[in-house]
Amino acid sequence: MKAENLKRIVKEKYGMVARQKSLLVQQKGCCGELQVSMINDEYLNVTGYNPDADFGLGCGIPTEFAGIKTGDSVLDLGSGAGNDCFIARALVGKNGKVTGLDFTEEMVQKAQMNLEKTGFKNIQFVQGDIENMPLPDSNFDVIISNCVLNLVPDKHKAFSEIFRVLKPGGHFCISDVVLNYELPAALKKAAEMYAGCVAGALLKEKYLAIIQEQGFSGIEIKKEKSINIPDSVLSNYLTESKMEMYKQSGTAILSITVSGNK
Repeated sequence: MKAENLKRIVKEKYGMVARQKSLLVQQKGCCGELQVSMINDEYLNVTGYNPDADFGLGCGIPTEFAGIKTGDSVLDLGSGAGNDCFIARALVGKNGKVTGLDFTEEMVQKAQMNLEKTGFKNIQFVQGDIENMPLPDSNFDVIISNCVLNLVPDKHKAFSEIFRVLKPGGHFCISDVVLNYELPAALKKAAEMYAGCVAGALLKEKYLAIIQEQGFSGIEIKKEKSINIPDSVLSNYLTESKMEMYKQSGTAILSITVSGNK
């Protein structure tokens, strides 16, 4: 799929999600209408959790492993309605700062509405492309992201931009979706699967190699879990025989939380 087409699909789908949160209430998980659970970790007991900002689109809790300290400046990539930003704000305190960057105008508007209810003055939401962030160099202590980078067509650019906007000595902690083997072509080419966080995923070793190529050190997987795609979804893309071959292939879709240092 061409990059511009993927970006258009992502913007259209997540704009719709922002306008109709009820879709996600019924279909929890970042794959939305595909009804594929991304095995979201439980947020309810996390300090700073804002249920109005939780659309169920994540595949981990990156703040759990991000080492965010009081006074830090934190950037959340693909911040959506602001869920992880509010959690990060609880960690940085009133002397820190949190910025949320999202590609979709409707999501930024929804996040701003949620922010206005809190009265917090040290969170801002910005619309922009992760491949070309409208943000200054060396500006953040910590960058987080939750099930977003695999939707970005050019991951080399994305991690290059992450490196650029991090302060020297800063680090990132990202939850994302990767593969242990290549998906069947029918799954990879399905637009719905792209917008649902699955077919845009890279092989895990390639994903980690891209991070290293951008200059990061101390790259570490903090958490890893398998994601199951139910037969009701697979049958939309694969014949019965190919579905059985897929199951027997050992191919796994994985949720990982990975960190790295500048």
